Amino acid sequence: MGVMMLIGLITYRIILRALGVSDYGVYSAVGGVVTLFMLVMNTVASAITRYITVGLGEGDQKRLKVIFGTSLAIMAGFCLLIGLLTETAGVWYLSHKMVIPEARMEAASVVLHTSLLVMVVNLLSIPFTAAINAHEHMGAYAYISILEAVLKLGVAAAVWYSSADKLVVYAWMLVVVALVSRAAYAGYAMRRFPETRTPWKAETGLVKEMGAFAGWNFLGSGAYMLNTQGINQLMNLFFGVTVNAGRGVADKVEQVVRQFATNIALALNPALTKAYVSDNRAYAFELVYKGSKYYFWILWVMALPFFTDAGSLLQLWLGEVPPDAAFFTKLTLLCFVIDFTPSTLNVLVQASGRVRRYYLWTSLVAGLAFPITYVAYRLGAPAWTGYLAFCGIYLIKSAVMMLVARKETGLPLGEYFRKGLWPALAPGLSALLVVSFIPAVLPEAWWRFLVTALLGAGTMSLVIWNYGLTEGERAYVKSKIHR
Repeated sequence: MGVMMLIGLITYRIILRALGVSDYGVYSAVGGVVTLFMLVMNTVASAITRYITVGLGEGDQKRLKVIFGTSLAIMAGFCLLIGLLTETAGVWYLSHKMVIPEARMEAASVVLHTSLLVMVVNLLSIPFTAAINAHEHMGAYAYISILEAVLKLGVAAAVWYSSADKLVVYAWMLVVVALVSRAAYAGYAMRRFPETRTPWKAETGLVKEMGAFAGWNFLGSGAYMLNTQGINQLMNLFFGVTVNAGRGVADKVEQVVRQFATNIALALNPALTKAYVSDNRAYAFELVYKGSKYYFWILWVMALPFFTDAGSLLQLWLGEVPPDAAFFTKLTLLCFVIDFTPSTLNVLVQASGRVRRYYLWTSLVAGLAFPITYVAYRLGAPAWTGYLAFCGIYLIKSAVMMLVARKETGLPLGEYFRKGLWPALAPGLSALLVVSFIPAVLPEAWWRFLVTALLGAGTMSLVIWNYGLTEGERAYVKSKIHR
């Protein structure tokens, strides 16, 4: 994760400077059209991972092969559907609605179609990556992820030195990266796991079962994509590609942090699912508590320097910073922390299989952010209003998640607050209070963020050690230090 973060930051700096603010804004806006369809990828991936993990927990190899073969067939069907939608609705939206400079329309069309190709490759690889995650082969996942990051760094260098249309070169080379990295995942899975060598064959009953599970999950992912990529499109319609470039920088910071957090979750989610399906509820609940507080601590430590010195950090990182990028970055990270901290509740409910009520209520609440933002923009509100709507609505959504998770799984909310949320919030709020005085006493400079990071991490570590960790966790840390 550390290697990937470093390479990702370097790669993005090169790409933004090679493409320029305007072309990167075009890529962010047009690529977002296809990314709207990525919600299908997220929902189906979640369903496939859940079923493969449950199959492993049950130990039925024959059933596992049926699940994998059905997954491949489902993904092929979704690829055809999304390809049709992109080539019809996506092309129409690009041509008639998006605010793109006329001279860049041809390049924007290339971006649309290559983004579709990348997504198709990613969709077809989902069953293989799900198998790797379910088997908890995190070493393979780490090495292939680093390979992908290195390839993207090579793409950035190629774009920098290219004499052709840099946006077009960038778009096509990302297709190559997707093909190589996803082939690596598939090759590793087929060599290690017998179920992944199953033919593409759909079992009707399982398709219906997985489809119903994914359909409800679709509501949750759909609401999130509407509130991220959908609002990105609203920004394009109301404010143009320059604002999209600023949001694109903020989204890239979030992407790096999200990748870090998601990889940590990959280590926890299979264990949580297996514990629940094997009827070890106490251990499953314990993982829910620990996951929430660990996620918050890690994300908050990463976000603190941006809260005080986002402008200096982005200037140091990128050189040329698009307008509003610093403010958007602060709000983006705050929104992400709010959204990701209770994500263990999603895994718990998915493990139970009782997802209908959960996704219905959480999606209805989350879906309010997009119309609120649209109305605000129509009334002349500034671009950052969309972030405030997201934060407010997702705080309410978190409360709804807790209530419905208690109803569907028996999760004790009192214990969740006592062992999960309060131990998470106390260190974070303490560190924020301490670092909030830094801008008043230190001049704005590139090194100030180092002071913020060290002071924030030190404060959090002290409070976490005394109030955030259980006796067992402190004993575990001591044993690791002694070793």
